[in-house]
Amino acid sequence: EVQLVESGGGLVQAGGSLRLSCEASGFTFDDYAIGWFRQAPGKEREGVSCIGTRDGRTAYSDSAMVGRVTISRDGAKKTVYLQMHNLKPEDTAVYYCAAVPSFGPWCFTPHRYDHWGQGTQVTVSS
Repeated sequence: EVQLVESGGGLVQAGGSLRLSCEASGFTFDDYAIGWFRQAPGKEREGVSCIGTRDGRTAYSDSAMVGRVTISRDGAKKTVYLQMHNLKPEDTAVYYCAAVPSFGPWCFTPHRYDHWGQGTQVTVSS
């Protein structure tokens, strides 16, 4: 069974940092790309960043959290991380990781992803 489990969310003050984790199981980690998305109340789900787990290629949104996130992976732990800096109240959302069979320009397109985690809440107070 394919599983993606996010962790690391929480309440943080504006200007603070958080590191989200996405632990994968049930599939060959290197065969997929992992993306991070977020969804705020009343808004559409938007892509933040993605990474090719085999070669480490990365892509970052040119509109969401620009210059404030770093994505990375640990193949041994089958885990992808999203380090977030200088958080703002508008970053408050549920953050999801998802898996897609390959890395490519569809990286920020939610419907291209096969598997999703349950999400982790990030709340940034002003």
